[in-house]
Amino acid sequence: MSRPKISVIGAGNVGATAAMRLAESELGDVVLVDIVEDMPQGKALDLMEMGPVVKYDVNITGTNGYEETADSDIVIITSGLPRKPGMSRDDLLATNTKIVTQVTSEVAKKSPNAILILVTNPLDAMTYVAYKTSGFPRERVLGMAGVLDSARFTAFISMELDVSVDNIQAFVLGGHGDDMVPIARFTTVAGIPITELLPQDRIDALIQRTRDGGAEIVKLLKTGSAFYAPGASAVQMAESILKDKKKILPCCVYADGEYGIDGTFVGLPVKLGRNGIEEIIQVKLTKKEKEELHISASHVKELCERIHELGHL
Repeated sequence: MSRPKISVIGAGNVGATAAMRLAESELGDVVLVDIVEDMPQGKALDLMEMGPVVKYDVNITGTNGYEETADSDIVIITSGLPRKPGMSRDDLLATNTKIVTQVTSEVAKKSPNAILILVTNPLDAMTYVAYKTSGFPRERVLGMAGVLDSARFTAFISMELDVSVDNIQAFVLGGHGDDMVPIARFTTVAGIPITELLPQDRIDALIQRTRDGGAEIVKLLKTGSAFYAPGASAVQMAESILKDKKKILPCCVYADGEYGIDGTFVGLPVKLGRNGIEEIIQVKLTKKEKEELHISASHVKELCERIHELGHL
């Protein structure tokens, strides 16, 4: 029986980290794609030479084209530019829309049955671009954001309470940005809601730090953005799909009436299995939580409308 095939498009920091985690987990053979000549080939060879040390048996191929990606089970798309000083949001939106459109159309031709996991920012809007470009059903196009945002929330709660991250189950909904919606009453430590363990002002501070999580790292690094946690988060989603784990993870998905949101991509709790999105889990939100989620979704909708206005879709 042949191993599953996972293609990672974009061999920069996030893509290379994801490829390494995929190999270490032995989830399948990995194809690393990038437009920079020889770079993905070099990283793939380095990862193959790491195999004997870590003891994984998978094939890792680096390429500048899409032939080797044919018949992939999962495609993780990290291609795109980070926002640079002086670059407007529209510039970033236009550039990354072009990149994601091009990548997705190539990938969809070569792997018509693949499940797509988007990592490119602005995340929710780029997942929409991939959905529109691929023509795939919504079950097979999802964005990696909620897993990362929940991981950040979990890390901060762990530091605050000095408890194992293993005990913490964080719950974050909404778009990947300033208006994400971490929900404290569904966030637990060994089953105990954090609202029982922390005063509201500390919870608010941790929620704010989670919202600023990406910006905090950009500020510290000065020449780039986060990649270890984003790469690992995409792989957690791939693992739940390939192993048919049916884990419930917060993912950016196309809402079709769920939570009263229609026709846009937003972070919701999803059961992830071999077919991709197997169910969107609906929980009862308070009026305030629902309002925050709707505001978050409306901002994604505005970005998607802007993409159409700019004539890129």
